[in-house]
Amino acid sequence: MNKLDFEDPAQPQPFISHLIELRDRLLKVILCVLLVFGGLAAYANDIYSILAGPLLKHLPQNSSMIAIDVASPFLTPFKLAFVVAVFVSVPVILYQFWAFVAPGLYRHEKRLVLPLLVASTLLFYIGVAFAYFLVFPLVFGFLTAAAPAGVTVMTDIAKYLDFVLALFFAFGVCFEIPIFTIVLVWTGFVSAADLAEKRPYVIVGVFVIAMFLTPPDAISQTMLAVPMWMLFEIGLLFAKMLTKQPKDTDEILPARLNTIHKQDK
Repeated sequence: MNKLDFEDPAQPQPFISHLIELRDRLLKVILCVLLVFGGLAAYANDIYSILAGPLLKHLPQNSSMIAIDVASPFLTPFKLAFVVAVFVSVPVILYQFWAFVAPGLYRHEKRLVLPLLVASTLLFYIGVAFAYFLVFPLVFGFLTAAAPAGVTVMTDIAKYLDFVLALFFAFGVCFEIPIFTIVLVWTGFVSAADLAEKRPYVIVGVFVIAMFLTPPDAISQTMLAVPMWMLFEIGLLFAKMLTKQPKDTDEILPARLNTIHKQDK
């Protein structure tokens, strides 16, 4: 057994000291989010205009977005600015989480958890960017064109924000497929060979998920399903690499001794 891979965690600390450390790290996270929010608050309306761009490009002529609630023109952009502040602060949030749990992990766990945290953050960002730049134009182009004759499309700004945030979250989570695959294999819940055998079911599953997350047309459905499938294959490849274990020393040493003995003869 390798002592480096199975190094004992740090000595247990009193429960109160853990609570104090957790409180301090949560305060740092909250302070970071508030500082970023304070910097973005002045540009809240500009940020909302950027977010609304994919819909505004497809609205009919003489049509615009509307605000149903009295306070929506003021509160909705600030709500978006706060969400963006949390989104920008994700690296700090993950670092504080990592710093809190790292002392209780074995060394081989540390070597895997930190790259997974970084990779999951990047994949979530990529999923959000994929939704904004590729999926939103297709979705809003289809939805505005599907309006019945005589119906003017005028979307409420608060409902639009809720809709796009839900899509951002859905696509961000979908792009975490490689992380889910690696964790499932790493924890022993399922083997890489079993996942490879279930590949046909995975392919059908990603197309079903894409059907619910995109408009009912084959192009947008394929644009989400194919990347999800590719991400599954990438996760499966890394999972296989992680589960490859070197042969046991008890098997290697006799083989080498046998080879040396034959050479001496």
